[in-house]
Amino acid sequence: MAQPNSTIVAQPRVAWRRSAGEVSLPEVHRSIVVPTTASFWRKLIAFSGPGFLVAVGYMDPGNWATDLAGGARFGYSLLAMIMISNLMAILLQHLCIKLGVATGRDLAQACRDHYSLPIVWSLWILCEIAIAACDLAEVVGSAIALQLLFGIPLVWGCLITASDVLLVLYLQTKGFRYIEAIVITLIATIGSCFAAELIFSKPSMTGVLLGFIPGPHIVANQGMLYVSIGILGATVMPHNLYLHSSIVQTRKFEQTPEGRREAIKFATIDSSVALMFALFINAAILILSAAVFHWSGHQEVAEIQDAYKLLSPLLGVGVASILFAVALLASGQNSTLTGTLAGQIVMEGFLNLRITPWLRRLITRAIAIVPAVLVIGIAGEGKTTQLLIISQVVLSMQLGFAVWPLMRFTDEKTKMGEFANRLWVKILGWTTAGIIILLNVKLLLDTFLPAGVLKSVYGFLHLPVPIQ
Repeated sequence: MAQPNSTIVAQPRVAWRRSAGEVSLPEVHRSIVVPTTASFWRKLIAFSGPGFLVAVGYMDPGNWATDLAGGARFGYSLLAMIMISNLMAILLQHLCIKLGVATGRDLAQACRDHYSLPIVWSLWILCEIAIAACDLAEVVGSAIALQLLFGIPLVWGCLITASDVLLVLYLQTKGFRYIEAIVITLIATIGSCFAAELIFSKPSMTGVLLGFIPGPHIVANQGMLYVSIGILGATVMPHNLYLHSSIVQTRKFEQTPEGRREAIKFATIDSSVALMFALFINAAILILSAAVFHWSGHQEVAEIQDAYKLLSPLLGVGVASILFAVALLASGQNSTLTGTLAGQIVMEGFLNLRITPWLRRLITRAIAIVPAVLVIGIAGEGKTTQLLIISQVVLSMQLGFAVWPLMRFTDEKTKMGEFANRLWVKILGWTTAGIIILLNVKLLLDTFLPAGVLKSVYGFLHLPVPIQ
């Protein structure tokens, strides 16, 4: 049995320049046993968990502003864009699963084994900047929640969020299942809070259902299209692609074609179910904003603090604002847990450099906390929204550099063997990649080009000029 199995393992790896050598996240690699003769449901439970760690990146504080603005300004109309972006996420995360299972590499290791050293270093630096930017959004989001709930100044709130380093270290020594358990618990907390908010707000079910149907009005209305681009462009987080291709390897499945196919199937179910939770959270934020603000004369609400202040008075329910802030705190802390793991995966994968886990996570937290504390301390607490916007712009700059290698590697039969993408997956994948890259290029143009130049460029391209 060993001889055929070794041939199978080697076959998809002939195109890699170097042997994989090391494993991804060695302290938890293949640490969770998958029963080979168990029922469908027991196997599904064994594979469940990594998808929820990935899903938290799709409901992080960085997404809240666009969802709040979309609901307040346009009612339920942009629910279709949230659904479309979620379907894109499901596809990309499925490709990450295939890469990790079929090759035994995470995306960072795959880049190191394929590209030249200068490109590897460039990709690593870009990815580290993106992780720091994403972490910045989580730090600021958690700090805002702590201020809203307990009156803690934002600077101190940013410092308090550093405690998650100790939590991750403690949980990882207990086993990867403990990290998954706390993440799922926090997701359940967020979901429960927004389920209650939706009950309080009594949205129009007809309006909600119609909102999930895409229509030409989204493209025809320039303001609506601009917010839609924000929803789509800020949805997929680059670090999630590296993270998922690694943590799917925490399962000890059979190293045979049948075992890999089964692992891909169950891991995809896990990921898709988890991302449907993310769809519910993002849709709930938009629905709540639409039901409470759109028809009450508060269409300009876009900041988290404003939404918190207005929710209880407009709904007439004292606990509504508190639940909103609790969900924000859970969202921020959840995302920082997975962000620290992603930082470890990226550094070890690109550089084959292993340092003490507590030091790696301390560096990750410091890179996010220091700029947040400096900006808030110097410019004042009113600059938190700008910090969130900057973090999303930086993320958009990195995204294409993660999606492109993912599509390229999973397309190649010499790398993936029988698990290479089929034609219809290639078409969907490259279309998704193209849309994401174009939307993020547009976001960069909106952010950095002067207004006059921007108007001329968009007029030539027949694109909507962003509202200043």
